[in-house]
Formats: sequence, structure tokens, C-alpha cells
Amino acid sequence: QVQLVESGGGSVQPGGSLRLSCVASGFSLSSYAVGWFRQSPGKEREGVSCISSYNDVTYYRASVRGRFTISRDNAKNTVYLQMNSLKPEDTAVYYCAAENVYGETCPPNYNEWGQGTQVTVSS
Repeated sequence: QVQLVESGGGSVQPGGSLRLSCVASGFSLSSYAVGWFRQSPGKEREGVSCISSYNDVTYYRASVRGRFTISRDNAKNTVYLQMNSLKPEDTAVYYCAAENVYGETCPPNYNEWGQGTQVTVSS
């Protein structure tokens, strides 16, 4: 069974940190581009970061660049999103997604999605 499972969400104060994990089962993430997305109430889903399948090239939306870091551990079949200096506007449900595409860029569409994990940043 092909599945992505996110974990690591929670509630933190502004300036805090969280590390999200995206674990794959039923397939190997090493040959997939993986993206992190987020959606907050009343807003459209937006891309946060992605890591390419070849050479692990990373991409970030401007508002998180310098604060978030995406990485992968192929031995654990896991992609991480380290989030530092969190702000209230980072509050959202975070989703990971994977697409079997070869290259150094991230695809516009993803076939595999996780169920999401809630991140709340509030004082």
C-alpha cells in the first residue's frame, strides 16, 4: 500500500521550532520529488518547499526561505521539514506530497499525498 504519513506538528510560541517528518511506505522516496504544502482556514493551499529527485536540489517560497530547511534521509525513507523562527502566519495544516519524476526541478503536480499535520504558532 502506497502511503505518506506526516508527523511532528504541534503548538509552539513565535520564534520556536518544529521538525516535520514525511515517511513513505510502499515505495522508495529516493526517486521521487517531494514537496511540502500548507493550508490555513479560508486560504488556498500553497507550496512551501520541495526537494528534487536528482541531486536533492531544494526550493523554498520566499516567506520561509532562511527559516525552513527541507532534507531527505533515504535510509529512513523520510523527508523532513525543519522549521525555525516560526511566526503566527506559519499556522496551517502541513502536507507532504511525492511525485515520481526525475530531475533537478520540482513538478507542478503530485500524485501521492499525506493526510496532513497541524502546526499552530501562537503566544
